[in-house]
Amino acid sequence: MKVVQFDRFGPAHEVAHPVETAEPEPCAAGEVLVEVEAFPINPVDLLTIAGRYAARPPLPAVPGSEALGRVIAIGDDVTHVAAGDRVLMLSRENWMQRKKIRAGEAIRIGVDADPLQLAMLKINPPTAFLMLTRYRDLSAGDWVIQNAANSAVGVHLIRLAAALGIRTVNVVRRADAVAPLEARGADVVLVDGPDLAERVQAAVGDGNLPLAIDAVAGDATGRLAACLAEGGVVVNYGLLSGEPCTVDPHQVVFRGITLTGFWLVKFLGAMSPEERTSLYAELAGRVASGDLRVDVEALYPMDEVGAALAHAARAARGGKVLVTPNGPLSG
Repeated sequence: MKVVQFDRFGPAHEVAHPVETAEPEPCAAGEVLVEVEAFPINPVDLLTIAGRYAARPPLPAVPGSEALGRVIAIGDDVTHVAAGDRVLMLSRENWMQRKKIRAGEAIRIGVDADPLQLAMLKINPPTAFLMLTRYRDLSAGDWVIQNAANSAVGVHLIRLAAALGIRTVNVVRRADAVAPLEARGADVVLVDGPDLAERVQAAVGDGNLPLAIDAVAGDATGRLAACLAEGGVVVNYGLLSGEPCTVDPHQVVFRGITLTGFWLVKFLGAMSPEERTSLYAELAGRVASGDLRVDVEALYPMDEVGAALAHAARAARGGKVLVTPNGPLSG
């Protein structure tokens, strides 16, 4: 069996490679054996391999924040999945051909949907959905503003907001990112700059804009804050600028703007197993309906994972990069 492994930190395409390892042991009680069908390469994976994420794993290590697979076998006391079921894997270290996981880490997918889209269901869709729905009670016709709008989370948020009747102001860094987002259904797309608040006001008019989603931090946080209605909230979930979030005290003191953080791990950890299952069932349904979809730029086999990692690290891509470790998908 092949598994992706790295024994030193550095550029992912240089230090991570497939190696042969023993097959998993038979399932004990409460365990599920899964054949991995596909896994996407996410920024968190590249950061982990580079040693730049929150905690460095002990080496050698196996990366892999997301994966989709088929159940091969189950242990005693496992009743919610059976052999042949397609499952979303909530485990980590997923970049291998077969993996044994705890039963609670296997979320059965009960809808007929594109398996590549389902393989990307664990992180970005719930991040977008929870930030959009848990911080302000938005009504149809309300507005939300986000930066890094052309990211995977940003595209998901655009589609989810449209399905809920919520309008979006989408902030990007480059003019060439405007048209592609408009084609995906974004209501307003603006290039970031010091006069952002004035341009947002002109676009929104009298509309209610109580929520901002910030992936950039630094001064960009303050520019989003200045766009909000009085009493609005900025939800920060990323640090693309590498700088601390900054908000003008005028926004906080006199306009009641608040800044809070979002970390998916914390949200999911506070949910019961039933709540997590319900969340992912709703999101899988939205994949099946077409509400949730991101472009896929390339698929690679396991033996070409180095090329896949180099591709995923490119600054200019038109979609996600995935690996199918056991060959082409059967649907």
